[in-house]
Amino acid sequence: MVETDRDPRIERSRRVILEAALEELGQAGYGALTIESVAARAGVGKSTIYRHWPGKLALVEDAFRTLKASALIPESGTLRERIIGFLEQMAGLVEESTYSACMPALIEAAERDPQVREFHCAFSSERRAVLVDFLREAVAAGELPADTDAELLADALIGPIVMRRLMLYEPFDPKLVPALVDQLLPEPSAPPA
Repeated sequence: MVETDRDPRIERSRRVILEAALEELGQAGYGALTIESVAARAGVGKSTIYRHWPGKLALVEDAFRTLKASALIPESGTLRERIIGFLEQMAGLVEESTYSACMPALIEAAERDPQVREFHCAFSSERRAVLVDFLREAVAAGELPADTDAELLADALIGPIVMRRLMLYEPFDPKLVPALVDQLLPEPSAPPA
């Protein structure tokens, strides 16, 4: 079936189920999440879920991929402004999203289940790559020093936002992002003479 030919009623039903899966994951955890509990929360029969997903992990993966709001690098501004814009979006998402409530459950499940770990690592790497790729481009363009480790810098920039959510159970205030960037972002290289 072509994506544009999907029945809107089926798409609405799928979305309700995906939202219910994330809500259940955030409240009950991965171990306690069942197809039955998601079906009850979504107000559908188990068979409706199994018609679209073969099991719990496939359902959770689709929910994350379909419903996760992504932070994007702003199209314009200085390097610093664009990084701040990206991190402010990320801090806002971690502060307010259903995904944020699911993070601890997914991390816990990844610790115990190799298939969940594989998904979690791939999903996290895809999200992290947005900033890593942007920083690599900034190094190549001479906006950052040539010896900048883009992966390490991305981890340092993202880390406080995630750490506060997971370890301190408090959101990282998006208003603090400029100070974070000032602490970590190297001064731009002088243009070549």
